[in-house]
Parts: sequence; structure tokens; C-alpha cells
Amino acid sequence: MQDDWYRPEIPRKELKAFTARDDTHALIDFGLWAACLALSGYAGYRSVGTHWVLPAFFLYGTIYSSCDARWHECAHGTPFRTRWLNEAFYFLCSLMNMKEGTYTRWSHTRHHTETIMVGLDPEIQVMRPADLRRVLLDFLWIPDAVQMFRVMFIHALGVPSKEARDFVPQSEWRKMFWWSRIYLLLYAGMIAWSVWIRSWLPVLFFPLARLYGGWLHQIFSLTQHAGLAENVRDHRLNTRTVELNPVFRFLYFNMNYHIEHHMFPMVPFHALPRLHERVEPCLPRTYCGLRDAFREIVPTLIRQARDANYFVLRELPGASQPTPPLVGTKVTMPPQGARYV
Repeated sequence: MQDDWYRPEIPRKELKAFTARDDTHALIDFGLWAACLALSGYAGYRSVGTHWVLPAFFLYGTIYSSCDARWHECAHGTPFRTRWLNEAFYFLCSLMNMKEGTYTRWSHTRHHTETIMVGLDPEIQVMRPADLRRVLLDFLWIPDAVQMFRVMFIHALGVPSKEARDFVPQSEWRKMFWWSRIYLLLYAGMIAWSVWIRSWLPVLFFPLARLYGGWLHQIFSLTQHAGLAENVRDHRLNTRTVELNPVFRFLYFNMNYHIEHHMFPMVPFHALPRLHERVEPCLPRTYCGLRDAFREIVPTLIRQARDANYFVLRELPGASQPTPPLVGTKVTMPPQGARYV
């Protein structure tokens, strides 16, 4: 593992202010999210048997799938100052998200230390050559759900998966095994309840909402790294920051400031907009909304489906520190296989 990533220089005292945690911001955010979830869930329940059932559950599933962004931040331990609150919400969001917490916490740690390093990062969303079928299936979160249940079943048997052997410390295996068993029992309980009452409602509320409601989170997550450079230790080249409207920022937990998050992962979600303003002079151009980002992402992924060497090379500010060279990449730098933006 290496820690030679480019980071803008921020004085220690100033950075400490950015990384300061409290419980208030997260309690307000999670409270509002829980209220939206409860109201949309109630609307879904009341709409059963009417023409409103599909849009009602579509809304509920979309709000529910925001658990992924909240799972992610709780894995960092940054939303709350109080440790047990972080852990409690991490367990809840992991369960909702169908991601066993011990395994995925270490998987995500590796993602941050080796971001988009092929063969090292276990969370590369779109590998080259791009598998467009998988990208589309991810709008229903099917490939990741299948993968997560596969490793949970293996771990429930007391056997570490190949992936876990790579990045989960052996001291964590026993905890990973037991949590996998607990998760599977809870999911089985929901299925049994649905069978018992002969109704799809229990599993539609939990956990299937993560599948039918995951479309928006897939849109958000594709903006993170898709189509950008591999094997380079500069988050400005392999990660995007995208400006979003307040509703989308709420659902995405401010993870649209993704370059900033990767550079300084211990900065809590509510401080990321301020951090963005602070480091923006060192960053490539910020994308102006989802449309702006996907004007680049869609043609890039289509091209990458037939040309694994192609990627988008971000243009860095002239006054910022030059990036280290790309390492271990298949492409010739520059300009073969690259398009400057």
C-alpha cells in the first residue's frame, strides 16, 4: 500500500476545522431522511390496489436507496461524533443496502488506498473494456447484490472468500462470519414473513427496495470514476466532482464532491461544500450537473466497450502541482487512448 497521492496543501489548523465532527448535522440529516422514508413508505402502503402503487413504491425505493451513500459515510466514521451512533447507523444502512458491514468496510478502505488501481481496487465500478450490459443491470443493483450474497453465503459457512483474504485482516474474519450469518437470517426472516402472509409487501419494503429503487444512486455513482484514468495516484484524474441541486445533494449525502472526499476522506459530509470552495483552484473543471457529466460518460463508456485503452484525461489547472505520471497503465501518455477535457 502507498500513500503518495496528490493533495492540496492545507494548514493543519484549517484542516482540523474541516474534519471536526458533531452529532447535530447527521441527526438532522438522518431524521429528515427517515421522515421521507416513512412518508413515502406509508404512501406506498396506502396505494396498494390503486393506480398509484407503482409511482409510490418507485419514490419509496429511490429514497430508500440513499442508504448506500449513508452506509458509505458511516463506514468512514465521519457523520457522527459519537462512535456508537456511527456504528448503529452503519449497521442499519449496511443491512438496508445488502452489504455485510465488516467485509465492505475493509473493501472500501482498499478502494481509498488504491483508488482505480487495476488489480488492487476491489470497487472499480466499470472495468475496461466496459461491460455495458453490467452497467445497465447496475441500475437495478443486480450484479453487486449477487456478488454480496455470494460472499455472505461463503462467509456464513466460516470460510473466507478469495476477496476477503486479499483485504480483510484475519483478526476480523470471525466477526465477518457472524455478521454474515445474522444478515442472512434477517433477510430469510423477511422472506418467510412474506410467504406466511402471502404478500410481497414485507420484502418490497425491505430489502428489495434497494433493487427497484437503485436507479438514481447508479446515476450518481457512475459520475464518480467511470471513463477516467486508471493507475494514477492523483484523484483529480480518476475522480469527478459534480455540482448537484439541493435535493440530489441530500439524497447523495454530498458525495458529489467526490474528488474532495477522496483527497480528504475524514472530512464529514456537511463540510464537503466548504472544502470544495477551498481547494477548487487546484482541481479540474467541476461538472455543471448530471447532464454535463453524462455528456462525457455515455460516449466514453460506449467507446471503452470496444477500445480498452481509451479514457478521458482531465486537464489540470496550470498553477497547481503537476501530477505524478500514470503508472502501470496500458495506454501511451499522451495522447494515444486519451481525450483531454
